[in-house]
Formats: sequence, structure tokens, C-alpha cells
Amino acid sequence: MDTAKICKAEVISKFHDVEESWDDEFKRLVQTFPKEKSWTGSNFYFYQGFWCPSIVLRAVISFQKHFQACDSDIIVSTFPKCGTTWLKALTFSTLYRNQFAWDENPLLTFGPHQLVRFLEYDIYLNNPFPDLQNVCVYQPRLLSTHLPYASLPTSIKDSNSKIVFICRNPLDMFISLWSFLYKLGDESLEPLSLDEAFDKFYHGIYAYGPFFDHVLGYWKASQENPNKILFLKYEDLKEDINSHLKNLAMFLGVPFTDDEKKQGVVEEIAKICSFENLKEVEVNKKGVHISGIPHTGFFRKGKVGDWSNYLTPFMVERLEKLIQEKMDSSGLTFNLSSKTSKDITSA
Repeated sequence: MDTAKICKAEVISKFHDVEESWDDEFKRLVQTFPKEKSWTGSNFYFYQGFWCPSIVLRAVISFQKHFQACDSDIIVSTFPKCGTTWLKALTFSTLYRNQFAWDENPLLTFGPHQLVRFLEYDIYLNNPFPDLQNVCVYQPRLLSTHLPYASLPTSIKDSNSKIVFICRNPLDMFISLWSFLYKLGDESLEPLSLDEAFDKFYHGIYAYGPFFDHVLGYWKASQENPNKILFLKYEDLKEDINSHLKNLAMFLGVPFTDDEKKQGVVEEIAKICSFENLKEVEVNKKGVHISGIPHTGFFRKGKVGDWSNYLTPFMVERLEKLIQEKMDSSGLTFNLSSKTSKDITSA
């Protein structure tokens, strides 16, 4: 069996075995949650307004109950398949740039998910009481999550910790998600077709969905408290990464100096963290994440507008109407194409 098949088998095993490991008390609690089949054959549970994958449900609850934020914490929060890996690399390299030499950037030997660890998919996954003092090599602590804003631990929302959030136009996000999960599906089950996946997506049934509720939660919170939450859009970063890196550094409290700008530090970070570069780093071409997902699975195309190669006109029309309906009067827009700069507006 080749490495890809071994990784896939590990993922499937983890998803199917997790519920067997739950104690009776937790099983009784979970029985009160609405349940749906996931795109890969495991279960989603509707918890606090979002569909939580069974593999992280217990970790999510432990994270919520026990995590104590520090005022200096930085939390990278994202919706799945919206640029999480890229944002982790950018934030890590910007925040800690003075703590290592450029030719010794840890991104050359460790994957972004190893350096900026998921709270629910890693730190709390197998331990409800992890040692948070030693989860980060560098300081201040830099951690990540996919949780909706409303479901974050109170200590994060009430402290002076900062949140960097990124979203992506839902058409590209959907195709990225479908492609990602298609590769991880249980071979004993018929793969979810694009039409079947679209129907689930349209009705909000996917990990951490519905998408619009998740994104609007962070959008509204960022409007109310822009000093705490930096709201980024994947398409904007693709269009002008240097300007957004400068804004990110300013938000994190580590603005680039005039000397750094002259020396090309901003451009160097953009280059090191680029999709093309990260995809070719050896550590990202082999091995698996603690969740069982192969590192290669976190890299696909990284393009804006790739949805046009997959979605039918009928699908596009339905999604455009859904975007207008959900985003109405929010002030949030999505750029659907890097070529036409077509926006779906909420105004």
C-alpha cells in the first residue's frame, strides 16, 4: 500500500473509531444533538449553531471549558479551505521574524500546522487538559481554530488577545473543500459526487457550516472591535500581499521598520510563505498531521476563480442568489474572479 493510501486509511480509521472511544456520559450528551452524515461517511453534530465533525467534538468542548487566554495571545481563526495554511505561515513569519535568521526560518523544516497548532484538531484532540505553557516554542503564543466567533471560549473574547480571521469566496471554498474531502473519502463508500456535495453545501451541512453564519459572526465582531479582530479576505491577499502584510504586522503590534521595508523584508516573507514555495518544501510533501491528514492534502491550487472549471451555470446562479440573500445589508462582499473582479455585493 502506498503512502497516500496509508494516510487515507488512518484518517478514515480516526473518524470511525472516535465515537467508540466516548464514555457513556458523553454519548448521552451527544444524543441530544442533531446529527447528519458528513461528506466522508462519518458524523456531524449540530452544536451551538454549527456542524461539528465527530472527530473534534470532544476536543471542542474541552477547549471551550478549559482554555485560558493570555492578553498577548494571537489566534488565527479561519473557515476551512479559506487559506488557513497560508495565513498561518504569513502570521508566523511576520510575528516572529526577529527571533530567527531568514535562512533558518522554521517553515523550511516544519509545516505551518506544526508551527501554529490547531486547538481542537491538535492541542485538545487527545488531551482535555494539555500543558499550554509548552505548546508554543516562540512567544507570544500563536494558536489557531476553526470555531465560529460565538463559540470561542469566553477568555478569548474577554481578554486583550487578538484574532486574525480569513475567509474566501464561497464558490472557490466549496470546490476546494469538495476536492479535499473527495481524496479522503472512505473507499468502501461511493464518493460524494459534485451534485451531492453541492446540495449539502447549499443547505449548510459541512464542517463548521453554515459558511455564512460563521463568516458574518467574525465580520460583525470585527466591525464592532477592529482593534481585536483583523478580518482578511483571501482574494485581497492574492491581489496585493505586500500591503496586507504591512497591515497584519501593524495589527500584531510588530510593524515593519523603514529599514525592513528598504531591505525587502516584506517581499521576502511573501515569497517564503507563497503557495508555490510552501508546496515544494520537503516537509510539506510527506508525513501526516496529528489528525491523520497527509501534509500534501493542505495544498491544492491556491487560485482565485477556479470554481468556474467545475460549477454549472445553474449551480452558480443558485449560489449567487444565496450569497445575496445571506449577506444582505452586511456590507461584506466577495470577489469571485481574479480576472473579472466580479463582486457579489451585499448592499
